[in-house]
Amino acid sequence: MPNNKELKNKYDAIIVGSGGTGLTAALQARKLGLNVVILEKNEKTGGNTSRASSGMNASESLVQLQEGIIDNNRDFYEETLKGGGLLNDRTMLKYFVNHSALAISWLMKYGVNLTDLTITGGMSKKRAHRPGSMEPVGFYLTSRLTTQVKKAGVDIFTSAKVSKLLQDKNGRVNGVEVETEDGVKTIKAKAVLLATGGFGASKDIIKKYRPDLVDYKTTNQLGATGDGLKLAENVGAQLIQMNFIQVHPTADTDNPHVYLIGEGLRGEGAILVNKAGERFVNELSTRKIVSNAITDLHEDGAYLIFDYGVRAHFAAVEFYDQIGLVVHGDSLDQLAEKIGVDPYNLNETVSNWNKAVETHKDKAFGRTTGMDRLLDRGPYFAIHIHPAIHYTMGGIHIDTDTEVLDTNGNVIKGLYAAGEASGGLHGNNRIGGNSIAETVIFGRQAGIQMTKYARTIK
Repeated sequence: MPNNKELKNKYDAIIVGSGGTGLTAALQARKLGLNVVILEKNEKTGGNTSRASSGMNASESLVQLQEGIIDNNRDFYEETLKGGGLLNDRTMLKYFVNHSALAISWLMKYGVNLTDLTITGGMSKKRAHRPGSMEPVGFYLTSRLTTQVKKAGVDIFTSAKVSKLLQDKNGRVNGVEVETEDGVKTIKAKAVLLATGGFGASKDIIKKYRPDLVDYKTTNQLGATGDGLKLAENVGAQLIQMNFIQVHPTADTDNPHVYLIGEGLRGEGAILVNKAGERFVNELSTRKIVSNAITDLHEDGAYLIFDYGVRAHFAAVEFYDQIGLVVHGDSLDQLAEKIGVDPYNLNETVSNWNKAVETHKDKAFGRTTGMDRLLDRGPYFAIHIHPAIHYTMGGIHIDTDTEVLDTNGNVIKGLYAAGEASGGLHGNNRIGGNSIAETVIFGRQAGIQMTKYARTIK
């Protein structure tokens, strides 16, 4: 927790939260000349972003071209719109798609090199950019951005919880109250950004908007409690689409700490089987469809099945294995015995899947992506999974300049929000890889727009 002496009384911009959105916005604003501080309530930076594993979506990127992938923004737009049940804010979505490739290039300027590609559910092309090492994208991104932000001269304070937004007599947000070792301190600013993430770890908010999900575990870090939404609501901000809460289909919930099993594993060729050892869904349908299919089994979750070839293309499996989530089998028979499924059925399922890969025709469930390699290289592996709360699509209503809107649709001057704290971009279901993209695209936009606004304030 900071003390009064460490914190200045005034900054050009205050950024609340240090996930991908906050770090990106801070770096962008600092590079444009603002004096910036990041206030993070947790003990370390990174937020939920640091837990992301699959990649950062973008279309028409240089990385795609270098890999021979011909993509276009229109398809990315349409597939994201379809994935969100046509309930996405289309103006926001258009801005997002059109600035996605630029965001990849911008990151490279600062040593965040996402030069490998994979695919996520609901996408027709490889758009999920990840490190060349194939390591999880989240920690790679936040650790490097944190280094760049510090190098640029941004003040970062952890264990610094913002408890209130301040306004002048005209309603303009002009500072915050933050908890310090010496009590609550008032800090003034020309602009404030809420980059506080979602509310996936708040039982109270989930119970209010989705009581049917209150008993679900969550992949989120414990600090994802919707603090920014409460701060914004207290100054008249509108919250939208709060009932849109995403359940991720593949999470390990057998341990006290819930681990997300990244969608990229299926993107590289893993399949899902039920207790009978049979496939039951297109594994790369949208998260909503796959989660519902697992729930509808009325069994104890399901199993991800993959071989050494798939494992070699998804580095996060090494971590999953280290913490004891991965079951090994020298053969499919041995694997089936260890996880308690019918060995004949599992062998038959994998054989049929390999035929589908060879012909690129999945007659059973219509899967068309993540079919680049056979499951024929032992040893074989399984991970037990259940659906878990993963992302909250609803949040603070903003415009494409990341300005916060009140309940009448008017801008609350001086207040900005971006990332999972905001609502509207994803509709009723988020496509895997779009959250990391959102943090960088709208984090940059927030940094730019706060700078423009700050220059108008004397």
